[in-house]
Amino acid sequence: MKLKPIMHTSLALLLITSCQKKEETLPTTESTNVSPNAVTKSGGKSVCYVEVNSNSLLNTGKYTLTTGGQQLFDIAIIFAANINYNTTTQKAVLYNNPNVRNVLVNRNTQVVPLQNKGMKVLLSILGNHQGAGFCNFTSRASAKAFAQQLVDTVNYYSLDGIDFDDEYADYGNNGTGQPNDSSFVLLVDELRKLMPAKIISFYYYGPAASRLSYGGKRVGDLIDYSWNAIYGTYSVPNVAGLTKSELAPAAVNIASTSQSTANSLATQTKNNGYGVYLWYNLGSTNKATFFSGVSNILYGSSVTYTP
Repeated sequence: MKLKPIMHTSLALLLITSCQKKEETLPTTESTNVSPNAVTKSGGKSVCYVEVNSNSLLNTGKYTLTTGGQQLFDIAIIFAANINYNTTTQKAVLYNNPNVRNVLVNRNTQVVPLQNKGMKVLLSILGNHQGAGFCNFTSRASAKAFAQQLVDTVNYYSLDGIDFDDEYADYGNNGTGQPNDSSFVLLVDELRKLMPAKIISFYYYGPAASRLSYGGKRVGDLIDYSWNAIYGTYSVPNVAGLTKSELAPAAVNIASTSQSTANSLATQTKNNGYGVYLWYNLGSTNKATFFSGVSNILYGSSVTYTP
């Protein structure tokens, strides 16, 4: 993101713990047919990123609507795995730092409880300063190879999908190429073929945000959601092919966005007919009062916190 004050606040820790080049090998499994759009409540979806280097993903499941009892958050996102670069093979590789790996390996206690509540759990993929990114694959075959790593991970750990965040790739490092027009489209196209019924979302930022169509294909026709990346602001992601119900123009950093701003963003979201509201950086502190300001606007209900 362009402005440091609204960047992911725990990113320094993430980068320290995820710069190793260890690779993981997972068995290839068959894709499962799980609907990516199960609606748990009226008023649109709430999506929440959790920095698992410092906070528990399970915190997302502690908030419900006081009226009706539905979960506040429809989608919880594990932030974040990395796209790394193997300088020996000169290929992009998926890397899960120890904290991300801990969530995945312990999915029965870290992921399944949320899914049992009706929530979806995605794995976000982020650049790691090594030159590999979503926008510099030079062939469909190389894009497909990385997409296969993603789908193998989703299937092996029974996740509900993948989130793309095109930051911190540092394109050009390790002799890698600069962003090109075809790469991201090819990657998403191959991923959608490999997991036709899972969620694919896009954090609207970085070189990928201006490279969303190629060869007659549009990323917006292949993904399920996209959200604004600049916290504390209201900006509609320009992703042709997505409907209003699949876009989040409002983005809130739970740790730094004011109550009045969060409420204003919710009002704009509702009045303009958009169907997703994005939250970032959920910690362990009870935020039910803060969430209730938004929830009363979007869902007509306050929020209850259950430790």
